[in-house]
Amino acid sequence: MRTLNYLLLAVRNPAESARLYTKLLGREPVENSPTFVLFVLPTGLKIGLWISNEIEPAPKPAGGVEISFTEPDDDAVRATYAEWSKLDGLKIVQEPTRMDFGFTFVAEDSDGHRLRPFALSDQPR
Repeated sequence: MRTLNYLLLAVRNPAESARLYTKLLGREPVENSPTFVLFVLPTGLKIGLWISNEIEPAPKPAGGVEISFTEPDDDAVRATYAEWSKLDGLKIVQEPTRMDFGFTFVAEDSDGHRLRPFALSDQPR
């Protein structure tokens, strides 16, 4: 059976991206080279940051990829927003807002990858 356990993000500068993702994920990478950085999360999910000009076949321009982070409640989303708003390398593209699925905001890294923390609504869908 196939297992989805690895996300690979094309980045312009792995060292710069590693500094940001170390703060976002709250952990150091397990592999760190000039062209590739790898994080392994407690869930087993791996996030690789690969220098885009060495990926074959070449990736299309960044955009459209969104990584979501589940938060326990609205206050945790607000706390993450306050923390991430201060980080160099992140741009807030959606302020905290209530949507049909819950409370959320969206940030974008310098390569255009979107990051969405959210807390699910208590309302049944």
